[in-house]
Amino acid sequence: MTMASEEKSFAMVILLLREGVRGMVYLLSFKLSQERVNNPNIYPYDVFRGKVIEPFIFSTITIFYGNNGSGKSTLLNIIANKLGLKGKEYATSNSYGIVDYCGRFSKACQYSLGDDEYGREILGVPAESRYIKSEDILCEIKKIQQRQVLSDGMVYDYVKRGMTKVGAEKYLASNEGMKQQEFIMFAQEKYSNGEIALQFFEEALVLDALYLLDEPEVSLSPMAQVSLAKEINKMARFLECQFVVATHSPFMLGTLDAKIYNLDTPDYRVCEWSELENVRYFYNFFKDRETDFV
Repeated sequence: MTMASEEKSFAMVILLLREGVRGMVYLLSFKLSQERVNNPNIYPYDVFRGKVIEPFIFSTITIFYGNNGSGKSTLLNIIANKLGLKGKEYATSNSYGIVDYCGRFSKACQYSLGDDEYGREILGVPAESRYIKSEDILCEIKKIQQRQVLSDGMVYDYVKRGMTKVGAEKYLASNEGMKQQEFIMFAQEKYSNGEIALQFFEEALVLDALYLLDEPEVSLSPMAQVSLAKEINKMARFLECQFVVATHSPFMLGTLDAKIYNLDTPDYRVCEWSELENVRYFYNFFKDRETDFV
């Protein structure tokens, strides 16, 4: 199939899709580059080598499921780069010559956007849209922990020296006090990672936006994962948000009202959450030990 005929076929698929899409969908579809390169180790071509991939068709919540190494993060980052989202990372392919393979791959990808409330194709994704990676969450956790622990510790020290708590807090809020905090190093961890992660999402996620979330369950307990998933469901349903989530957490998979692409399959097929390997593993694990719960 020629490039022109591929683009025509893709456009026809999109026209048909628009008739059946419901909910706020900013990103309607995404088609990965079909180009092949001879070297099997060229990134990101090597991630998708041997896969038979049709365009991804997105719902208000779409999940990319897969085990480690399945390409979940790579796929999200390619989409983020193609759409120009905040948080995107530009990867360097490798040292094979001077060809920008990542840029070349991304340029050959295609996407289509959804419609607004009047049925007109939107011209771009909302400005607040962003790609949030698991390392972003961990970095924010560490910053918040360090900032809070440091502040609390210094207030305690100044109070011990005879200063009132209000006076200590006022001093630390001053320019001189803030400079003092910058020079103090510490390694104590005092607050729950999960609580801070949930706080991060509460502040980061706003209405009317597209979000790519890479393993948002990092640092969250099962209960907190379910809580976050329920909030994502609400935002997708009531606040005109769209989510593309990379996860292999059975708690997220079982709670999100999502379309699930299984990246562990050769054709990236759409699956039910109960079919997935990680979910079945949890099921069998507890099934084998069900007498312990009697």
